[in-house]
Amino acid sequence: MRIATTQYQATMNRSLELNQTMTSRLTQQMATGKSIIVPSDDPVTNVRISRLTREEAIVGQYRENIGAVKIRLTKNESYLSGMVGDLGAAHDLLVWAADGSNTPDDLKSMVNSLEALRDSVLYNANTRDQEGKYIFSGTETTKPPIVLDTDGVTYKFDGNTKEQKVVVGNGITQTVNVDVGGVETLLNDLNTAIDALKNTTTDSSHDPLKSILSNAMGSVEATQEMLSGKIAKFGGAQNVLTTLDGNHANVSLSNRTAMHDLGALDYGVASSELAGYNMALQASYQSYAKISNLSLFSVL
Repeated sequence: MRIATTQYQATMNRSLELNQTMTSRLTQQMATGKSIIVPSDDPVTNVRISRLTREEAIVGQYRENIGAVKIRLTKNESYLSGMVGDLGAAHDLLVWAADGSNTPDDLKSMVNSLEALRDSVLYNANTRDQEGKYIFSGTETTKPPIVLDTDGVTYKFDGNTKEQKVVVGNGITQTVNVDVGGVETLLNDLNTAIDALKNTTTDSSHDPLKSILSNAMGSVEATQEMLSGKIAKFGGAQNVLTTLDGNHANVSLSNRTAMHDLGALDYGVASSELAGYNMALQASYQSYAKISNLSLFSVL
């Protein structure tokens, strides 16, 4: 049987091309440590890895959201705790002022301290973040939550009580904002008590000063309880977020392990295959060189 030279050359070229392609592919796989360089290498496994990659990206975004939310909740808690501390000091002063043994001059000397505590509470209530947005105005973040009414004397709450939510899991959201609605009532009651102390001519055992101080103390206690309740919610939310972040971390580790197992190269098998293709390539070149030098006269 005779084989045409062109047919022989075409067969040898296909063989050389196949061996060179496989050698190049295996070399690239060993250099990257990946068994799949292009999707066509293993379409089914590539689809699985793509799904895991998308899931890992989503889990990563959840974890980033959780980190941002925890920072925001911590800041909110810090400011509210400062307000609770100021209210505790204000309550102590009001209790002292309610002692009937104080003279009018004694009562007037408490005014500056109460004004400083009132201003501190107002400052914390109107705190803004690094972007200049008010953090205690609900969703009205461009407006200060506590402002003076049109009379220039009475405080009012100018924010809202709507919630800002952030997605921290599949179907799970966390409220990240808090409002200070109700603090305006406290500030107005403190102002009334301050004005009464400034202008008193009697001790605190007489009305109306006695009733005014009693009302202010009740307002301080109610506001402390309200703010403490908000702080307690922050603590519970932080615990939930920590647990949720741990769950996401476990899922992320599982995804990355699965992607590695699916896409990692078995160097033992790859090395063996590469050696085989290199040997076949050398044999093809040697055979091609020898056969190319043959002619009909070589067998005569």
